[in-house]
Parts: sequence; C-alpha cells; structure tokens
Amino acid sequence: MTGTGLLFLIAGMALLAWLVGRARATSLARGGGALNSLPSYHGWFLLVCAVVPPLLFLAFWSAISPALVTNMVLSDPVASALPADAFGRASILSEARSIAQGLQDKGFQPASQPFVPLYKAALAHYQLLGTIATALLAFAGGAFAFTRIRPDFRARNRVETLVMWGLMLASLIAIITTLGILASLLFETYRFFTLVSPLEFLTGTDWNPKANVTPGADNGYGAIPLFWGTIFIGAIIAMLVAIPRGLMSAIFLTQYASARVRRWMKPVLEILAGIPTVVYGYFAALTIAPMVRDFAVMVGMSNAASDNALAAGVVMGVMIIPLVSSMSDDSLAAVPSAMRDGSLAMGATKSETIKKVLLPAALPGVVGGVLLAISRAIGETMIVVMAAGYTANLTANPFETISTVTVQIVALLTGDQDFNSPQTLAAFALGLVLFVVTLLLNLVALRVVKKYREAYE
Repeated sequence: MTGTGLLFLIAGMALLAWLVGRARATSLARGGGALNSLPSYHGWFLLVCAVVPPLLFLAFWSAISPALVTNMVLSDPVASALPADAFGRASILSEARSIAQGLQDKGFQPASQPFVPLYKAALAHYQLLGTIATALLAFAGGAFAFTRIRPDFRARNRVETLVMWGLMLASLIAIITTLGILASLLFETYRFFTLVSPLEFLTGTDWNPKANVTPGADNGYGAIPLFWGTIFIGAIIAMLVAIPRGLMSAIFLTQYASARVRRWMKPVLEILAGIPTVVYGYFAALTIAPMVRDFAVMVGMSNAASDNALAAGVVMGVMIIPLVSSMSDDSLAAVPSAMRDGSLAMGATKSETIKKVLLPAALPGVVGGVLLAISRAIGETMIVVMAAGYTANLTANPFETISTVTVQIVALLTGDQDFNSPQTLAAFALGLVLFVVTLLLNLVALRVVKKYREAYE
C-alpha cells in the first residue's frame, strides 16, 4: 500500500477507534457507572492512541524505505552490470524506479529496463511491510487505550494533555525552523568571509562580484550600493508614499467616515494587501516606470532610465498602504472615547482633537506599524526586479536604476555557477544582513509599542 493508502488506512482506523471508545464508555455509563469524563473524551483518547504511533512510524518509514528499496535492488546480481561512476548509476536507478512507480511510461536508457521488475518487487515488499506495521501499531495503540476505559478514568485530562503537547510541538517546529534558517545563513556566511574580506563586503562601494577572488584585492563585493538601494527604495520612497496616505486613510475611516462608508471602504482598501507582488511588479514595469521616465524627460532629464527607483518605490508604497492604515486604524480605535469626548467638550475642534489628543495617544501603535511596514518593504523582491533593475548604483537620483539586496540574492542564486563559489555564497551573506535588519526593526517596533503604550481607564 502506498503512502496515500496508508494515510486512508490510518484515518479509517481512527474513526473506528473513536466510535468504539465512545460506545464502550456509553455502555459503562448505562451499566450504572458514573463516568469521570464524557464518552466523547474516551473516544478521542482511543483515537489519539490509535493514530499517533502509526503516524510517527509512517514518517520514519517514508524516510528510510527508499534506501531499503535501493539496497534490495543492488543486492541482486543484475546490479553488477551498473557503471562504476556514481552519476551514471544514479541516473539508471532513478529512471528504473520512476518506471516501476508509474511516474513515466518508458525509459530512455536501455540499461534501466532490467531493474524495473526488481524495483517493482522491492517496492511491493516494503509497502507490504509498511502496511502490516502500520496496522499492528494502530491496533496495539487502540487496544491499549481500550483497556484503560473505566468509569474512573480521567480521559478528558489525558486528551487535553495530549492536545497541549501537540500545540507545543507545533510551536517548537516554528522555532526550530527559524533557528535552522539562521544556522544555515551563519554557516554559509562564514564560508563566504573566508574567501572575501568582511571589511570589503560591509564598506566597499563597488558591487561587481567575480567568480575568482584575490585575497587583499578589490573583488567587486562591496555591498554598500545594495544597502543604500534597499533603504532608498524601501525605507524612503515607499514610506513617503505609504505613511501619509495610510495614516490619513485611518483618520478618515475612524473619525470622519460614516458606518456605511467604512463598511465598504475598509475592505476595498485592504484588497491592496491581497494582490500578488508579481502583479504589482507588472504594474510598476509596464505603467508607472514609463510614466516616471516620460516625466523626467519632460522636466529636462534626458538620461532617465526605464527601470528606475522611483517607480519601484511608489508601487511598493502603494502595496504597504493597507499595513500602515490597518495598524493606525486599530491604534486610533483603541483610544478611549472619553478622551475624544472630553477634548470636544473643552471646545476643541475635531481636527484639533485628532492632532493633540488622538494621534499622541495612538502614536505607539502607529510607529510600530510603520516599522513593521518598513521591514516588509525592504524584503520585497518582485517589484524591484521588474521595475528598478539589476544594476547596483550608489546614487540618490530616483530616476536612475538602483538594485537592492533581495534582487541581488535572486541574481546570485540563479544560473549555472558553482554552489561553493564566492558569488553564490555572497547571497547568504546578503541574506544574513537582511535577516538581522528586519529582526532589529521588528524588535524596535515591539519595544516602541511596549515602552510608550499607555493604559487608559
């Protein structure tokens, strides 16, 4: 039985275990025993005991069974005809396995045909073993749980404990994944800095990475233009677009708009957050960039580039308007109405109340939202790739081509270069810098919100 079949088998046995456990507890209750837990909790306890062991085994089995199948095939005398080089052997075996699994109809290498029946036999053998082991584990777990069903058995406590451990495991997976990403970035960045000087990388102004590096020489790995391009597009131009419009949208929706207008306008505004970034990239490249270039030519800048920083920054700012607006909206709505009413009662106008009462009170949330929006903007890739180009320039002219860290990561990790080359490893160093910057921005945002949040009665 295949992996999908085993999952259906486990699901069927889980349903059966729940029904049996619930029926057993119900019969005990009818027999005069006062149950400590509801019959459904006994059913869930039986289900968990019948499902968890086979699922753990299935995860383990799916990891080791391919190697077991290959070893069984290689133990046959036919395997002596395989070529000596590892690449050729792997190619023949992979093709034979694909044919045996039905993933391809015929092979392109005649040498793979004798191994097809061997793979079919090995796959059938280990699938049978996996099916038997899965069924036995499910039955053993269910039988163990069935023997525990008694009137005084605290099934609810056991089920809630198991759920708590499941939630904790889910949380740990997220934490472990983050630590794994950080560890891989640190390791590959260390390898990069063994080839290229960290001083050149962090302070150099020439970004033109070379495949062969010379110690002590300028190898074109100065990342200052990339850092500046990321800040210029994501933290300056985009924020100049997003902050005033997002904040003014939040003020209008919370203080001026009627309930009917807010009911339809807020979802329409938040639709911007659901548009894929590649669509924004097309819009920036095909519409905004030519408009910006034509405007630059109209004002006398004949050398304006088709791919320019201003187009990417404007579209990126439009993309993150919902983030700034939503955070500001929530912060303004959280200010107690007594403060607004008190200000109006003292004779202040609505605009004065907004400027001198509501905005200062909501400032921590607004600042936190802006910092989170900046971290979102500096990590954007598609818009910059399609609208700002790949050329790394250290310039403050928004009509010129400027590249960012994320764009260069894409450029360095695509192509035919060796994974161990400095060009590829430089992408991990750039990724680590971006990771640290966004982490610091998020920490600062949380710190600002925590430090300046005021509790209102």
